[in-house]
Amino acid sequence: MKIIQAVHSDDFKTYQTDKIRERFLLDGLKERDKANFVYSHYDRMVTGLITPEKQTVALGNYDILRAEFFLERREMGIINVGGEGTVTADGQTYNMAKLDGLYLGKGVKEVSFASKDASHPAVFYILSAPAHAAYPTTYVQNKEVFSAKLGAVETANERTIMRYIHKDGIQSCQLVMGLTILSTGSIWNTIPPHTHDRRMEVYFYFDVDDDHRVFHYMGEPQETRHIIVANHEAVLSPTWSIHAGSGTKNYSFIWGMAGENLDYADMDTIAVKDIK
Repeated sequence: MKIIQAVHSDDFKTYQTDKIRERFLLDGLKERDKANFVYSHYDRMVTGLITPEKQTVALGNYDILRAEFFLERREMGIINVGGEGTVTADGQTYNMAKLDGLYLGKGVKEVSFASKDASHPAVFYILSAPAHAAYPTTYVQNKEVFSAKLGAVETANERTIMRYIHKDGIQSCQLVMGLTILSTGSIWNTIPPHTHDRRMEVYFYFDVDDDHRVFHYMGEPQETRHIIVANHEAVLSPTWSIHAGSGTKNYSFIWGMAGENLDYADMDTIAVKDIK
């Protein structure tokens, strides 16, 4: 499991492209029949992809966790962004179509992942945060998730936001998780942007065509930088950083947070005219 340390906002201002990508971009996560994770010092969030193709992939344990099993003191959110698959948690199997979600609470011991069709494998995106209380395992189909339409065609940010794990949805200790799908012809996400000192965030981009990219904007509002992101790559967003993006074509992304509270609306918005 790769480990990424936290970065001070003053230090970030001196970073060149390579160092920004090294410290914030989570790439190379997708590898067939393997689980790849990154451990971040931002709220101890673990981010990863499990891509079973011809084999069932079990959730292993890692030295950095100093635990008897992965979820001994953690919770986990899972969203499938690929073909149909299954997740088995402590003997119970959940069928996961594309965009279905699953929450696993503290104490779940045995977890495994499989695909229904090796030619169209499942791609399980995973976020895991420390948990001090146990909440029940909860499965949700995409059609049952709370959704809302935001933005407009005129501002190229017409999008559908879906909330999976939040205070009025699937219950968790500190994990918040959902996704955004941009409409055809729209490219901007999270405009106007915001920060939230109380929570870190991870953006995971998917359904990005091979020959297209997303420009992810980050940094303090008055001194921003960008990372160019490809399909199935993620970006860490510290509490002091905005998190917004524009693509060369419409795309989708999963957002996930951990920290002080479960309030989806807890954000400090920055006017577009004030961004530099």
